[in-house]
Parts: sequence; C-alpha cells; structure tokens
Amino acid sequence: MNSKPDITDAVARVGGAVAAGFAFAWFAGLIVMFTRHGWILDKAGRPIVTDFLEVWVAGRTALTGAAASAYDPVLHHAAQAAAVGHAFHGYLWWHYPPIVLFLAAILALLPYMPSFLIWVAGTLALYAATIATIARTRFAGLLACAIPPVLANAMTGQNGFLTAALIGLALLNLEARPLVAGLFVGLLTYKPQFGILFPLILAVSGNWKAFCSATIVALAAVLAPCAVFGSETLRAFLHYLPQANDSLLVHGAAGWNKLQTFYGFLRWLGIGNLAASAAQAMVSISAAAATGLLWRTRVPFELKAAAFATAVLFSTPYTYMYDLPILAVAFSFLYRERPFDLAELVAIVFANLCLLVFAVFVIPTGAFATATVAAMVARRVSAALAAAAQPVIAVQGVA
Repeated sequence: MNSKPDITDAVARVGGAVAAGFAFAWFAGLIVMFTRHGWILDKAGRPIVTDFLEVWVAGRTALTGAAASAYDPVLHHAAQAAAVGHAFHGYLWWHYPPIVLFLAAILALLPYMPSFLIWVAGTLALYAATIATIARTRFAGLLACAIPPVLANAMTGQNGFLTAALIGLALLNLEARPLVAGLFVGLLTYKPQFGILFPLILAVSGNWKAFCSATIVALAAVLAPCAVFGSETLRAFLHYLPQANDSLLVHGAAGWNKLQTFYGFLRWLGIGNLAASAAQAMVSISAAAATGLLWRTRVPFELKAAAFATAVLFSTPYTYMYDLPILAVAFSFLYRERPFDLAELVAIVFANLCLLVFAVFVIPTGAFATATVAAMVARRVSAALAAAAQPVIAVQGVA
C-alpha cells in the first residue's frame, strides 16, 4: 500500500544528495579555475574578458561623468580593452537601461576582483534565500544552487540570480503585501523582457495597489538616471538599443547556440529570422494568453506563480543560460503547494539534464528544460481544475 510513497521518498533523498553534490562541485570547480587563473583574473592579475567586465567598465565610465559612452559599442569596447590591458575581439554590449548604471557605479568603486566576488556572492545569497523562503525549507536554497545555470552565472558574473530573486520576491509578496510586490516588479525594469507579463496578471487579478506601486518605481527608474547621469544617457540607450537588438537577435552575434529560447533553437537549426520570429510570437502570445486565463481561475496561488515564472521564459526570444535560475522559482512554488511526486522528480532530473547538455555541447537545449517545467505546471493545474469542478458535477448529478 505504501510502496509508491516510499519509492518517491527514496528518490527524493537520493536526488537531494546528488543535487547538493552538484552545488558543492560548482563551488569547487570555481576555486580550481581561480587558482589556475581561469576565473576572474589572468596570470598577470588582469581581468579576464567575461560579461562582468562590461558592468564594471560601465560603472567606471559613469563615475567619470561619461555614462552615455557606455552605450557606444566602440567607446565601450575601447574602455574594456584598456581595463584588461590588451586588445580582444568581439563586443560586450552594454544595453541595459540607465537605472543599472547606479549598480554598476557602486560595483566600480571597488577593484575588479572584490567587486566580482561581492556581486556573485551577494546575488547568489539573495537568490538562494528567496527560493528557500518560497519553498519553506532551507534545503531548497541549497538545491537551487545545484542547477547548471548557477555555474554559468558565477563564471561570467551575470545577473540571473538577481532576476530570479526579483521575480520570486514579487510573486511571494503579491497577495499579502502588494505595495512591496510592486517595488520588486518595478525594479525588473532593469531587464524588462522578464517583467513584461506582470502588468497583465496585475490587471487581470485587479491588484491595482501592486500595479500603481510598480508604475511609480518604473517611472523613478527612468527619471532618476536622467537626473544623476544626464538625459543624454537615456537618449544614448534608446539610440543604440535597436543596433544591439539587430546584432544579437537578427544576426546572432553571440551565437544562436546560446539563445535558450525557441527562437534561438530555430535559428540554430538554420531557419530564417522571419519564420523563427513568427514561431516565437506564437509561443509568446500563447504563454501570455494562458497566463492571463489561469490567473482568472481559482487554482491555488502557488500554481499561478509557478506558471508565471515559466511563462516569462516563453514570452521573450532573448534568454540565455544565465537567465534560467528563474526555473528554480517555478520549482519552489510547486513545492510550496505540495512535495514533488515521482513523475515530477523524473521531470526535474530531465530538465536539468537538458541544461547540462548545453554545458557540454553548447547547443540551445534550455527551451526544452522550460517546456518540461511547463508540462509539470500544466499537470498540476489540470488536476486542480478537475478537483474544483468535481463538486459541481456531483450536485448536478443529484439534481
């Protein structure tokens, strides 16, 4: 009678131990890379060319009063080359909204290595704490550090931990503290492609307190940089943004294999921009429509939140491996509703295998990990809707 729960518990324990092992393996790997001058600094003690370099350099230019130059790819590249002490090929585009210059300037007050370490450690801690709080167990924070995108973020100094934490905190506070939730939604303007669905669910659910709070914070995020760094910074951002979009999306300057979306996967297969864009548009619209409809139902909030965290990854063609800690937000809300069953544990393993495939072969398999999590959410939503409809059917049968 109890064999199935026993099997599920055993698989969960083994899986938890393996996941914890991966989390420690990522940490140990970074230490080895650092000692061999393959992470943060090279043998000469100079910054290694990686994504965090663009943040630190943009912060330095902002501190010197030339914030707008960060958006000029030629000037920004020259500043990066000066920072690392040698020329290098390729561009690290600075295409973030001007509000991010405040954070970049703070980080640039420190030398490169401590700045890099504080950024990675701080955002990782925030991410892990957010996941643990949502799941209501500290162990979830450790497990969240085991997924492959964690290593991708730590190696490059990217911002996926911060993005996942902001989405998680916004959803976590949405019902009880809407004004606080709106604050986190507004801060997501730093990476607007992942906040695009929030206005939809706030309007559909009638959560106008969160909507107004998010709007005020978003407006402040636009106006404050203009007041501090000058309005030319906003003009430069708007001027160079289409060029960055054309380079990264239309022409795949960073490589189609790195875009972890269905658009990226189709471009990697050789399909043209128009057809891939049309397919991505269908996926994005479907995700938005399904999310809006779901938020009008009475399924548990945890399922709505998990669905939202998955839908935001479908809603944009511009997602990289370092953005996929957002999947941990979906996992944590699913666990908050109830512990995973055996089928879900298998799905979680499969999703992470998809992410590991990218790490080994550098092919765009992230979209399949997202689709796997979406299937998990859909399975639970279907069961919840069926359970909600059951009493109505029974009453009609009696009548």
